[in-house]
Amino acid sequence: MSENEQSDAAAVSKRLELVRQTIGTVVVGQQPLIDRLLLALLCNGHVLLEGVPGIAKTLLAITLARSIHATFSRIQFTPDLLPSDLTGTLVYDPRNHSFQPEKGPVFAHFVLADEVNRAPAKVQSALLEAMQEKQVTLGKETYPLPQPFLVLATQNPIEQEGTYALPEAQVDRFMFKLKVDYPGMDDELVVMQRMAKPQVELEVEPVLTLDDILDMRQALERVFIDEKVERYILRVVDATRQPEQYGLDFSRYLRFGASPRASIYLSLASRGLAMMQGRDYTVPQDVKDVAHDVLRHRMALSYRADAENRTSDDLITEILETVPVVEETTTNAG
Repeated sequence: MSENEQSDAAAVSKRLELVRQTIGTVVVGQQPLIDRLLLALLCNGHVLLEGVPGIAKTLLAITLARSIHATFSRIQFTPDLLPSDLTGTLVYDPRNHSFQPEKGPVFAHFVLADEVNRAPAKVQSALLEAMQEKQVTLGKETYPLPQPFLVLATQNPIEQEGTYALPEAQVDRFMFKLKVDYPGMDDELVVMQRMAKPQVELEVEPVLTLDDILDMRQALERVFIDEKVERYILRVVDATRQPEQYGLDFSRYLRFGASPRASIYLSLASRGLAMMQGRDYTVPQDVKDVAHDVLRHRMALSYRADAENRTSDDLITEILETVPVVEETTTNAG
């Protein structure tokens, strides 16, 4: 690789480290989660955050947006939310007897969809178009969304009353599904000391511009991935569809495996992770490091898996431990 490409990777890593430090002044701990959000930003992918209430999912999303010179919208999803509350609508103008577009909160660079699984199907469909097509249709006209455009959605895995299961087609549009866990005791001590005050104002200064993000994404295109690593990605994804072909005994736990988007996102995320670590080339370990976050929401489990307490993360771990990095070849004796 050229010195210029190597310097690209180093420069991107340095920029993202500055954002990481900025977020760290507000959000205590959660470094792996912060790194994944930055990776999604670099790779132009949407993120689904899952965790119990009160563990800074919303704060993290807001802080990420504020660390960048970008527009931000927070939409609280509720059962009575309408598609027009998300995308906007046409408003009649009596002065010229015509309808004018009134754009909704989805027209922002960063959109926080809080408790996304509380909205009904029509709202989910409207969000789906925005996530996939990066556009919104109002009446007969289609309007492009700002670039970059990133949806950070949160959902509570505990409380299911008054919620709607996200459509598989929409879940598949999220590049990552990240599980947010409780902070460690030392981190929680810092949070308690910082937040247990009558008034707390935690502000961050933007350290990244929109042009910086677009430049980093162009640099990502130059990160090298060998065809052998690409074929390893394909074998990992194929093992979610045909586990028996790889000596894996868990077909009974699966209704269906990961879609081709899994292969695309694994390749993209692996290259992005390499760049975040200052490398201009991808190695198989990069694939393993991002596999759980890319695949866990793309594997539909059967009732038997639920009954036996088997999770998609369990199955992914088995796949990574079993599927060979280097494709095995067989020779026939003549």
